[in-house]
Amino acid sequence: MKIGIIREGKTPPDSRVPLIPEQCAYVLANFKGIDLCVQPSPIRCYSDDAYRHQNIALRADLRDRDVLLGVKEVPIGELIPGKTYFFFSHTIKEQSYNRELLRAVLDKNIRLIDYEVLTDDKGRRLIAFGKFAGMVGAHNGIMAYGARTGAFELPRMKDFLDYAEARGTYRQLQLPPMKIVLTGTGRVGNGAALVLRDMGIREASPKEFLQQEYDEAVFTQLRCEDYARRRSDGGFDKNEFYTYPERYESAFEPFAASSDLMINGIYWDNKAPAFFTREEMKAPAFRIKVIADVTCDIAPVSSIPATLRASTIADPIFGYDPVTGGETAAHQPQAIDMMTVDNLPNELPRDASKAFGKQFIEHILPELLKEHSPVIERATIAENGQLGPHFQYLKAYAGLE
Repeated sequence: MKIGIIREGKTPPDSRVPLIPEQCAYVLANFKGIDLCVQPSPIRCYSDDAYRHQNIALRADLRDRDVLLGVKEVPIGELIPGKTYFFFSHTIKEQSYNRELLRAVLDKNIRLIDYEVLTDDKGRRLIAFGKFAGMVGAHNGIMAYGARTGAFELPRMKDFLDYAEARGTYRQLQLPPMKIVLTGTGRVGNGAALVLRDMGIREASPKEFLQQEYDEAVFTQLRCEDYARRRSDGGFDKNEFYTYPERYESAFEPFAASSDLMINGIYWDNKAPAFFTREEMKAPAFRIKVIADVTCDIAPVSSIPATLRASTIADPIFGYDPVTGGETAAHQPQAIDMMTVDNLPNELPRDASKAFGKQFIEHILPELLKEHSPVIERATIAENGQLGPHFQYLKAYAGLE
């Protein structure tokens, strides 16, 4: 099997890699029959010379490759017909901005395997950047709160070499009393919680968080049963919530009235209730002044209706005016500051790439080498000009009906 690591072509650029140089060398040494090369790139967090140092071939032309590995969406003009691609396509929720990308994949007879849906037989994801998205999202949320209030300054995560250097800075951080609500207990939520703990922020249960005021920074981490309830009777059943989220409504209001900063780290189903409405954000009781939306589903189909767009690493914060429902400058008294960067792990590219490559080698590469793999089949969005068996629901979105 001939594998190529492609140059990231999306704008804004992403410096992550699916396999770091040492991992490429490991694959060549331990997986018989694999030929691996790397397309030169000036933007990777690992330089071309770092790959050369591991005796990895660099080639600009990847047309002889069977499998091409990327991270973010591949620009349509750079897609090579007839190949197998791995990347995050952001099409499975029928995202309008990538409709043409999926149509091009189908037109070019590309086999598209999406990292986001590589799961085991119990539906658990096998590979993800989520932990690092949560880590950077929490850091950026705290940074944004400091910038808004002027109470402290926190350097950008992107300006640290790695997380170890960032953690050293946390030991010097003096935070004012503030209440932080963190949603989600998966990779993203737990990554965010790790950073908040490393900052020395006190952790409270949801009940304690609502009932008490504190003279120090404090956070609480919410499970889905803490912020959603069944419409009919106010109860909660986890399996029902995941299967029939439309039966539930938001129970987040007490946290919106008690929190200064919200960090959103859930995986959101389009049929699930939003945490709050735009009308509720206008109310005097709505206390939140900064939202770090790591989930970053764009409104109007979003768990956070103020997520009007994705922001960028270069310009991560914008203001949301609850009165007009529109965007405004950051740090305005009447506005809520929004941090909605959609490629957060790219602020910790070396740590994130190393962890991601380890997961790929351990969980995905062996499946790719099998004659038939249910893991690969479940993640195949398109093949031979048709949608994969698990993605037939995308027919209208892809213009096939």
